[in-house]
Amino acid sequence: MKPETLNFFDKCYEVAKLIPYGKVTSYGAIAKYLGASRSARMVGYAMNGSSGKDVPAHRVVNRKGLLTGKHHFEGTNLMQQLLESEGIVVIDNQIQNLDKVFWDPSKEL
Repeated sequence: MKPETLNFFDKCYEVAKLIPYGKVTSYGAIAKYLGASRSARMVGYAMNGSSGKDVPAHRVVNRKGLLTGKHHFEGTNLMQQLLESEGIVVIDNQIQNLDKVFWDPSKEL
């Protein structure tokens, strides 16, 4: 599919698929990269609907590193378990050392 034919949600999925193992980004960082800096909430909606699309939505958190989308994952603490399996430390639903594991698509792509 050509990039210009992708809808906003599909564009969010394409960016999320590029987040490296062991890294996270934020809804706002994806929105900014897509040229829609005020659309962080829409990126969140996209991640909520990403089930079954092979999108690592667990790597997308809010700007403070909080696992705000965790209730959209099946099972108890699945989002946290997936992050921890990649070496990311999560305490009280918040990523620790966010600055060290943060991946900014605007700088990396």
